[in-house]
Amino acid sequence: MKIAVICANGKAGKLIVEEAVARGADVTAVVRNENQTAAIKVIKKDLFDLTASDLEGFDVVIDAFGAWTPETLPQHGTSLKHLCDLVSGRETRLLIVGGAGSLYVNKEHTIQVMDGADFPEMFKPLASNMSKALDELRTRTDVKWTYISPAGDFQADGTKTGNYILGGEELTLNAKGESVISYADYAVAMVDEALSGNHIRQRISVVAK
Repeated sequence: MKIAVICANGKAGKLIVEEAVARGADVTAVVRNENQTAAIKVIKKDLFDLTASDLEGFDVVIDAFGAWTPETLPQHGTSLKHLCDLVSGRETRLLIVGGAGSLYVNKEHTIQVMDGADFPEMFKPLASNMSKALDELRTRTDVKWTYISPAGDFQADGTKTGNYILGGEELTLNAKGESVISYADYAVAMVDEALSGNHIRQRISVVAK
């Protein structure tokens, strides 16, 4: 299987590349600067400079883009639209490293995690922009996309167990009543989905067991 990981030098991107390489996938790292991943094949380009021909021939494209400053937060939507346009109408699947703030906390799907009184104020702009990008993604019937939300506590330096619980649109808690997952276990879940393709045009979520 041929997989491209965009923004592969990031914390999540590196671990996704490492996991995919370990599983025997043919992985290409898409990076702006020098490749710092386990991938041998590299496309050195900014995400917004990618063309349809750059992504031709890949079975899966994994979008690990992240933006954190007020000026760049809207790029969560513009970057995703750009990637969708590049793979529009193709068999190539687009998997997105998503956010947890847009997960629902009620069965009616009217209240999201970011609406809670205890949701950190500093993260609301990020969650709001990512939620808007997801809403726009849901309208794309021309793309085989899958949006994967991590647990509420997404731990960059957490340990890898290789185990996780697969959830859907609602915030899922483990047996300890926690919503937590390491980047390493999230990478396992991402590569599992890349290899299986079980959730086309769906948002799924993952939490540590």
